[in-house]
Amino acid sequence: MTSDQDLIRSTAVTLVSRLTAGEITPFDLLDALEKRISSVDGKVNALPILCFDRAREHAGRLMQKPVAERGPLAGMPVPIKDLTAVAGVRTTQGSLIYKDYVPAASDIVVQHLEANGGVVYAKSNTPEFGAGANTFNEVFGPTLNPWNTKLSAAGSSGGAAVALATGMAWLAHGTDMGGSLRNPASFNGIVGLRPSLGRVAATPASAIDRTLSVNGPMARNVEDLALLLDAMSGAHPADPLSLPAPVPSFLESVRSGWKPKRVAYSPDLGITPVDPEVKAITRRAAERFEAMGVIVEEAHPNLSEAHECFATLRAFDFAITKAELLRTSRELLKPEVVWNIEQGLALKIEDIERAQAQRLALVARAIDFFGQYDLLLTPATIVTPFPIGERFVAECDGVKFDSYFQWLAIVYAITLTCCPALSLPCGFTGSGLPVGLQMIAPPRAEAELLAGAKLLEDSLDVRGSVPIDPRT
Repeated sequence: MTSDQDLIRSTAVTLVSRLTAGEITPFDLLDALEKRISSVDGKVNALPILCFDRAREHAGRLMQKPVAERGPLAGMPVPIKDLTAVAGVRTTQGSLIYKDYVPAASDIVVQHLEANGGVVYAKSNTPEFGAGANTFNEVFGPTLNPWNTKLSAAGSSGGAAVALATGMAWLAHGTDMGGSLRNPASFNGIVGLRPSLGRVAATPASAIDRTLSVNGPMARNVEDLALLLDAMSGAHPADPLSLPAPVPSFLESVRSGWKPKRVAYSPDLGITPVDPEVKAITRRAAERFEAMGVIVEEAHPNLSEAHECFATLRAFDFAITKAELLRTSRELLKPEVVWNIEQGLALKIEDIERAQAQRLALVARAIDFFGQYDLLLTPATIVTPFPIGERFVAECDGVKFDSYFQWLAIVYAITLTCCPALSLPCGFTGSGLPVGLQMIAPPRAEAELLAGAKLLEDSLDVRGSVPIDPRT
């Protein structure tokens, strides 16, 4: 008989194989998770909303189907970020405005996951409306980094990352505008992928053509990440930007053995300060490709307009999605959200025109760059995990930032290029904190990105570092 501890430490790919072979059931996994959450989550606050009754009802319906009809996840449990609606489950968005809100219908991304055999058992913690890369809010409080619970878990998919790192999840859903899948992956020693636009269908909100934020997968290793991306991918008529599922699957692609011929490493993309220890760790990881016969050169595309462009488009997005909340519930919004909405409302059409033109130029340069390089590698975050009491990173390596999100430039610049990007665990600091390497590929080249990440993961001695028990 398999112990709960053996289940918790298993990979998602292994568990799916066992589910389809009939060796275990989704109920075994839910039971193991419920016990693990009971013993661990009080120390880190990653999964503040649980829905195990709903999960077991769904698992029961799934078990009534033939194995071949249970989907690629075959009953694997998946937590959903608390920005995203799950029917019948409290969905707060980390805001006092929605602290008691229970949606009647699930977001498309949840519908898709459940149709593909995912079983939703929890909502993961997020900062208010996902704003700011430090997971805390007035509804549930802060999520703590399990490598040192005095430190930030980053965000905004911080609850999801911590659940993975502590064995309270094998797979997790998240979202990413300015690094919200990649930053917490780096801070917590797991893998997070921001996919290409349209790769994961989701319910449009406020505008059909919002293209800064995407939904994406998080996992403990690259193969598990590919498994979840397959289950999340596919077109949906209610999301006009969504793409068909790929053939071959991402899991097949990650096992293809594809190897890049030439990769670029940039310590800073030419636009941001970076902690020297983070630079050194990520550079060493990138240079591991050289032992595989891959050419590694220091280079990056020209992304010099990224700060101005992202600040404008982010403010515009906040204005179109949150202006009504500013008018009706200003006193319940955190100051960073109020500031961002007001920045958006103050924009002129000329500002938006300029930002859109800048983004077009950034995308064109990125595509041209990938005519020379198969992958671009950078630090996934510019700092190591910082004290939980600091709302955001105010400065790095002697450079002070102009806004609460400017420290995220190394990831939000890539957001603007429409390229898929992931954070891969690549080493540890002298104090034992994880560091992530951002790996970037051309638009819609997730297959090559995942294969390259698996190749590097195999050469680094960090896989299997999680799950861990929280440390003080």
